[in-house]
Amino acid sequence: MNKNGIPATDEYQALHKANNAFKDYFLNNTDDSVKAYREVVERLANDISQQIKDQHQPYNGKSPASLRAEIEAIDMFPENGSSLKDVLDRTKELVIESNISVYHPHCMAHLHCPTFIASLAAEMIISAFNQSMDSWDQAPAATMIEQLLGRQLCTEYGFGPDSDATFTGGGTMSNFMGLLLARDRYSQEHYNWNIQQKGLPPDASKFRIICAANAHFTVAQSASILGLGETAVVKLNYNEMAEDAATLEEAILDLRSQGLLPIAYVNTAGTTDFGSIGAIGDLADCAHRHGLWMHVDAAYGGALMFSQKHKHKLKGIEKADSITVDFHKLFYQPISCGVFIVKDKSSFEFIRLHAEYLNPESNEELGILDLVYKSIQTTRRFDALKPFIALQHIGVKKFGEMLDHTIALAEEISAVISNDPQFELAYKTPINAVVFRYLPSETLSDAQIDAINNGIKIKLLLSGKAIIGQTCCNERAFLKFTLLNPMSTAAEIMTLLQQVKTIGQEMLSECKIENCYV
Repeated sequence: MNKNGIPATDEYQALHKANNAFKDYFLNNTDDSVKAYREVVERLANDISQQIKDQHQPYNGKSPASLRAEIEAIDMFPENGSSLKDVLDRTKELVIESNISVYHPHCMAHLHCPTFIASLAAEMIISAFNQSMDSWDQAPAATMIEQLLGRQLCTEYGFGPDSDATFTGGGTMSNFMGLLLARDRYSQEHYNWNIQQKGLPPDASKFRIICAANAHFTVAQSASILGLGETAVVKLNYNEMAEDAATLEEAILDLRSQGLLPIAYVNTAGTTDFGSIGAIGDLADCAHRHGLWMHVDAAYGGALMFSQKHKHKLKGIEKADSITVDFHKLFYQPISCGVFIVKDKSSFEFIRLHAEYLNPESNEELGILDLVYKSIQTTRRFDALKPFIALQHIGVKKFGEMLDHTIALAEEISAVISNDPQFELAYKTPINAVVFRYLPSETLSDAQIDAINNGIKIKLLLSGKAIIGQTCCNERAFLKFTLLNPMSTAAEIMTLLQQVKTIGQEMLSECKIENCYV
């Protein structure tokens, strides 16, 4: 026995030696570990910053086939490891050098934003301490920050003291939670039926969720997962892409005349393609008049609440029963970071569960806040730290000015496109998405023009010069600039518009020579 009463056997000595070796792979309180961590952080900071500094186009242009070949050459489960330096060298070649740079002004295909430096600092804290937001004893200060930030967000969106919020991985999860609570509250109020305990009620096949035809696909996805089926989603076609209460009223009455049960309306405050926003307040009044839950998917447009110039576009959002807001879109936060806000926090009771090992009921009696009760996730990252640190650093005023800049830029580019006979503007966006298409100078069929526009997007992507979006409007192919980047300038976007013209003309010339006309 040694002085600690532990047998000094060969087996124990071997175990002790292995234990010391394991420490080399973890961050711990030894000098060697702290030194290794600092060296890794410094090395990666150098690699990343140098890449961004030297990256003069958003992508290096590697084809899918060549990139796949490089990655497939790697043994994903090596028997023995390599030095971290060698692994990071390989990762630099495979990942860092083949990234899509969200910081480049010609990266504008999706609602995919550049990120604040302050939020990258938050990511370091989140990853290093690895706290989980399900129980207070895993994340004490983090729990308080998330809860208070969520409460402040409720206030910002016009909700009262009975409201509450929970952070999510983004719009998909937040939209799902909104429809989950809508389904369960309807069943409880109309049938005294607790779905959490008893499953779906007998009339569930008659439940209907109403939304616009251009609502996010997660509405149908949520209906499927919730056991209602995608056929439970009724999609309405609105004039001018803006949702209106008269069309909604007509749809509700029509469904009821068929013996169906509309339970919720999903309004989109900022559609993915066009950024369109309807009359939120009127829609909410109509939904509530007929007993429907009003969920506002403001994953994209929710940030407008922080713009003094444009917050009026969200007028009426305070009438919603629940709201989705994404921080990894117009709030410039690293993926993933979203929030789900609910007007009546008692709605979280429909998903509340207790586990003795995690959040025993006695904790509530002691005033210990375990956030798992209002989330359908158990383990969750401390993502609230990212907007917390960023807003502390930047301030709401400066943040609002950034939003205003991107919207003004979209308006300027839209005006340029509208006045150019070689372009067609699809829709005047209220936010910062510009949807348009190239029009060849020669008379071509719609199908030929579609093919040219689709080809422009692919040629820009595979050259690495620009990452732009593509979509359909009135069954025709269109291109899209999603101008989220506050660092972008009109001159840079004008340069890209010229490239679009050049590629379009080249494609037309190629087809003339081959006599194919696309």
